[in-house]
Amino acid sequence: MPELSRFAGMVIYMLFRDTGQHHKPHVHVYYGEHEAVIGIDGELLAGSLPRKQLKIITGWLAFHEFEAYRAWNSAVQGEHFDKIPPMK
Repeated sequence: MPELSRFAGMVIYMLFRDTGQHHKPHVHVYYGEHEAVIGIDGELLAGSLPRKQLKIITGWLAFHEFEAYRAWNSAVQGEHFDKIPPMK
């Protein structure tokens, strides 16, 4: 899985050509034993995260919305994308 970013103990991935199951732009987030699929718009599509981490990732996605959609557009074409820096 290509890594999009990593911060606050979370690793955020975006898969190539990943349009089949969730039908909207999204990321895969891993935090310890937790896994979640979150739409770039902040909607929890599958899995779960602790409330605090869910708020952090949705805030990060809102702040980096342009970069996340640009990465998504590349990923669905099977092209590599730039990593997004963590929140400071």
